Formats: sequence, C-alpha cells, structure tokens
Amino acid sequence: MGTEREDLFSSMPEKKAVITLAIPTVISQVITVIYNMADTFFVGQLGDPNQVAAATLAMPLFMFMTALANLFGIGGASLISRCLGANEREKASHCSSFCVWTAVAAAFVYGIFVTIFLPALLPVLGANDGTWEYSSEYIFWTIGIGAVPTVLNPELAHLVRAEGYSKQASIGVAFGGILNMGLDPLFIFTFKMEIAGAAIATMISNVAAVVYFFWFIYKIRNVSTITMSPKLYTLKDHIPGEVLAVGLPSFIISMMATISNTVLNNIISTCSNEAVAGMGIAKKIDLMAFAIAQGMTQGTLPLIGYNYTSGNRKRMMSVIKTLLFDCLIISLAGMTILLLTAGSITRLFIDNAETVQYGRNFLRIICLACPTTAVNFFVITVFQATGKKIQPIILSLLRKGTIDVPLMFLFNHLIGISGIAWATPVADMAALVVSAALGIPYLKKLRMGRI
Repeated sequence: MGTEREDLFSSMPEKKAVITLAIPTVISQVITVIYNMADTFFVGQLGDPNQVAAATLAMPLFMFMTALANLFGIGGASLISRCLGANEREKASHCSSFCVWTAVAAAFVYGIFVTIFLPALLPVLGANDGTWEYSSEYIFWTIGIGAVPTVLNPELAHLVRAEGYSKQASIGVAFGGILNMGLDPLFIFTFKMEIAGAAIATMISNVAAVVYFFWFIYKIRNVSTITMSPKLYTLKDHIPGEVLAVGLPSFIISMMATISNTVLNNIISTCSNEAVAGMGIAKKIDLMAFAIAQGMTQGTLPLIGYNYTSGNRKRMMSVIKTLLFDCLIISLAGMTILLLTAGSITRLFIDNAETVQYGRNFLRIICLACPTTAVNFFVITVFQATGKKIQPIILSLLRKGTIDVPLMFLFNHLIGISGIAWATPVADMAALVVSAALGIPYLKKLRMGRI
C-alpha cells in the first residue's frame, strides 16, 4: 500500500477520511441503481406493463448475484483491510485471489443452473401468460449469459476499495452504469429488441466494467496486494472461513431480500400485472435511498477495520460516530424527498395511469424505512469491520425474508394490497430494535477498549 493510502487510513482527519472513502462509494452505488432503473425506465417507455412486470419478476434471481458479490467482496474487503492494519500483506494477496476465483466459479455454476431450470423457476417467481416470454428473455441474457461479469463487477469494486482506492472503484462501477444507460435505448428502440435489448445492454455493460477493473488491478500490481493470480489461490490460513463468515451477513441480506421479493411478487401478481409493475417501479426508486446508506457504510468499512486491527481505537470510534451521524441525516433527507415527489417520479417511468397510481402509493409507504435501513446497515457494518460473525448474521436474517413475509400475508388480509408495502417499514423497525440491543453494548465495549 502506498504512502497516500496509508495516510488515508491512519492519519487523515476522520471526517475527511470518511468522506474520501464514502462519497465515491455512494456515487458508484447510486449510479448502479440508476442504471438498474434505466432498464425499467426505457422498457417503461414502450408503454407495456407486462414488460415492466417481467423485469420486476426477474429481480429475485438477479439479487442472488448481488448476494454472491457481497459474500466474497465485502468478506474479502474486511479481511484485506484488517490484514493491512496488521501488516500481513501476503495473506491479503492470498485473500484477494481466493475471493476472485471462487466468485467466478460460483457465478458460472449459478448461470448454468438458472438456464437449465428456468421453466420451473418462472412460476415460482409469479410469471403468467403475459410476462412468461419477456421474463425468460431478460433472465437468459442477464443471468444465463451474464452471471460471471455481473458478480465480478461489484466484487472487484469492494476488493479495490479495501486498499483505499474508493475513487477508482467508483469509476469502474460508474463506467458500466453510464455505458448501460447509453446502450439501453440503442438496443430497445433502434434495434427494436424491447426487453431483451435491455438485458443485452446490462450484460455488455458489466463485461466492460470488469475489463476496466482487470486493467486497474494490473496497473497497481507493484504496490497493491489485490491480485487475480491463480497461483496465489489458497484454502489455507483460515482465509475461506474468515471471508465467508464476515461476508455471510451481506450474502444473507441479499438472499433474504430475494425470498422477500419472490413472496411479494407472488402475492401481488394475484392482483394484476399493473400492480406488479407499480411495485417494481417503487422498489427501484426506493433502492436509491438504500444504495446511499449501503454505499456510506461499505465505503467506510475498510477504514474501521484497519484502525481496529492497528489498535487506534480513538480514531476508529471517531469514524464510527461520523458515519452514524451522516447515515441518519442523509437517510432522513432521502425519505422526505421520496414522500414529496413519489407521484411525479413514478410517472416518469410509464404512461399508464393504473401503474402510476400503484407505484406512487407503494413508494410513499416503502420509503418510510429509509432511516431504519440506514441504521441497521451501520450496525451490521461495524460488526463486519471488526471481524464479528454471529451478530451481523442475526441482524441480516431479520431485515428481509423473515419478519416481513408473514406481515405481507397478514397486512394484505387486513388492509388490502397496500398492506404488502407496509410490511417493509414495520419489519425494518423490528430489526432496528434488535440492532440497538446488540449494537449499543458492543459500541460501549469498543470505546472502552474491552474488545
């Protein structure tokens, strides 16, 4: 690690260090959401709720790839940053090689699995006669063909960020996102490929982003511990266990979100494809606030981990306090903006009155979870950065796919279709109570140097 990177982790003023690492990460997360929204936006311009609904139904399968990227990306970033703090550079290099090649293998197998079993998966996702063919086309290109680059793009960004190259990591993600937004209208409208064109644009954009990361890692090879060399791949030195244990909570978050979205789509698809499309639009828009909170916490994770293992607890606690304050302020601002502009933003995506009405109502309810989501991410990140395993797993299991699933059925029965959306903020509030119960005592121990 170069002197500039060391200064960032060990001596730069805490607020400046948090901003230096978090802002580029937030920007990259936001751009990722924007280009994911771009598919929905440009497909929506076709004026066909069935195609928007098809992209929504594909989301759970797509989210599993995010889960894989987080498992090896966040788990690897945490271990690499702690290795650097302890001056264990060789172990950090072995870690990066393990993360890259294991993720490649897992993504490749997943892509084949989805392609083979897609006819059996589509009914589970809630596809019907109006969405079946569109969903098949979208999933084939984004997952069947594009699984490996889709996983590698965010994973490599996490690993590069672990050494303090937050800006460069963000450039890679942003490059793919901007390219996708440019290719979407070309494939959808000019080539008249409709939703299949959106899927091909996404796949090509992820490939381009991965090529950028390969180039950047090669460029910094003489000063960096990040490597893709298969020769350094190892299952020794407790690396697989440490990576998987720390990355597991982030994997679980995405996996439980997959379960949650699958259940949600199945319930809401009994109403209409317009309702499915409206929920899909609302979820994509709400992802913006989600991405900001996730970007801030993930960007700051290496800084917390480095100072934890180097023994600079005063600096570490200052970073943690700064991060919590920033998360609260930005998430409250995001919630307010979405509440005030829900109707107008939803209307940008599709010119269909029924879909817009569903999307507006769903968004106003879902966005109430912005502050609680931010705090839950904050607590999970502190545990991950300091190498804890059990607590973040517990918190990850509570956010999605457990509490919210029975609430969807209950609220749908009691309130109607809007009750499905209310399950999100209520479940997140319950998770916040557990986060506080686990996080507050742990933060006190960290401050007093007992851990």
